[in-house]
Amino acid sequence: MEHKNHIASITTSSRPLANFHPNVWGDRFLVYTPQPCKAGEKELVEKLKEEVKEELKEASNDIVALLKLVDAIQRLGIEYHFEEEIDQAMQNFSQTFEDFCNDKDDLYANALGFRLLRQHGYKISCSLFEKFKDVVKGSSNAPHTAEGIMGILEFFEATHLRVNGEDILDDGYVSSRKLLESSLPLLTNPPVAELVDHALHQYSKRRGLPRVEARHYLSIYAQFDSHHPKLLKLAKLDFNLLQAMHKEELSELYRWWKELEVPTKLFYARDRMVECYFWIMGVYFEPKHAKARQITTKMTAIASLFDDTFDAYATFEELELFMVAIERWSMSCLDELPEYMRGFYKALLEAFEDIEEYMTKEGTLYRLGYGIEAMKVMARDYFTEIKWREEKYKPKSEEYMHVATASSGYTSLIICSFLGMGDCVTKEAFDFVLSKQDIVKATLNICRLTDDIVGHEFERKREHIPSMVECYAEEHNKSKEEAVDELLKRIETAWKLINEAFLKPTKIPTPPLFRILNFARVIEVIYSKGDWFTHVGPEMQKLITQLLIDPVP
Repeated sequence: MEHKNHIASITTSSRPLANFHPNVWGDRFLVYTPQPCKAGEKELVEKLKEEVKEELKEASNDIVALLKLVDAIQRLGIEYHFEEEIDQAMQNFSQTFEDFCNDKDDLYANALGFRLLRQHGYKISCSLFEKFKDVVKGSSNAPHTAEGIMGILEFFEATHLRVNGEDILDDGYVSSRKLLESSLPLLTNPPVAELVDHALHQYSKRRGLPRVEARHYLSIYAQFDSHHPKLLKLAKLDFNLLQAMHKEELSELYRWWKELEVPTKLFYARDRMVECYFWIMGVYFEPKHAKARQITTKMTAIASLFDDTFDAYATFEELELFMVAIERWSMSCLDELPEYMRGFYKALLEAFEDIEEYMTKEGTLYRLGYGIEAMKVMARDYFTEIKWREEKYKPKSEEYMHVATASSGYTSLIICSFLGMGDCVTKEAFDFVLSKQDIVKATLNICRLTDDIVGHEFERKREHIPSMVECYAEEHNKSKEEAVDELLKRIETAWKLINEAFLKPTKIPTPPLFRILNFARVIEVIYSKGDWFTHVGPEMQKLITQLLIDPVP
């Protein structure tokens, strides 16, 4: 850091309280009584899975039918049951894709095939869309039927898989969006109108959270005459079985959280265990990641306490003591900390003792050091920001991003998300994250810029360092609106880098890459329309209710 002024003399007379609102859920998630499965339910799920696997094999003779089946499986949230079959189908399709596009003068089929192959890492050319230029630019030939609009919608979704240098997709993103916006009020087909509205005003398939998207699609899939009854049945059963598992996990974590007595002992902090669990359920929801989910939810909750302690309560002198304790990482430091810090410092060390025990059994003890270092790095980065705040230092935008992307905590949480995963995570995956490869930098940028765009006004209500909005506006003599426009462009560039990281051959296996992508998706969902983690309003409550309270009828 260029800025190394000595700050030992700085004192703080008042605490920068943020006055966060209390937990909106009360104790509704504290106790969960598992409901016994209905007779034959699990057997039915297994039977339906086998039947769908057979259909995937048989559909290889009809490419459009296969693509629609794969798309429905993914959108209904049950792809994790069919990974091998879908991977094989996509590999076979990639070899005939060019011929398929030449034979099919159908925007929907071409765009769907392109999107599915890109999602599976195939570096196929976007030049196939040249022949549809007039349609997506909204010329007089632009379709207005439900079928034609589905083609435009599928192309719009495909543009979200673009990488740098794909001008036709950049232009297509803008033009297809305009076309869908102008068509929406005229659509008379309810499920098509709902899909268009969702893609425009909520989330694209690429950037939405898989669990949220599955819940939404379940509510409209049956309205299509072409829907697959067996698939719908399987998806509903599976969603509700997973929801029961998630409720049980949350109940256990909630009990752990209650022991920290956040509302009384840490009254200044956000009491957000349910939201932390929702966050990490966005990173992975599958049964095989249960242990990883538990570890990462605890770390996210503790990171939130770190953030609020540094940012919204502790004095500079108290934080100096806390940093000594974090670096020493020892229960012997407890007595040297202010009383209010002891509980969550102890909880952090105990959580890592549990992780150490688990890793010893799994033979992955090498990961422990990465996890501990991740938490230390997070604290150091928070502390750098506090030094700036104490000195009323205004960083340049580049210097700000260097520190503020780090203090978002996302590098540390990505590292933590790998701790409880299986053999797909190796030492190389941890080093890949720590060396800030492009996909990691892109995710950190999405996190910091999105958060700053929606949160900078709230942060100005108390003593706080400037956000990127203020840094950029002041440095470049721009208005805040112009600064926000520039930051939104940078977010789009970051998404392109994420897409690029998935193109084969990938630098690390795709399971850890998907965790990084999902962390970016969580930000898109929780922060792009407001800070729904800090201010848990009706939108966030609706999402949590859909995923963790109401079963699918």
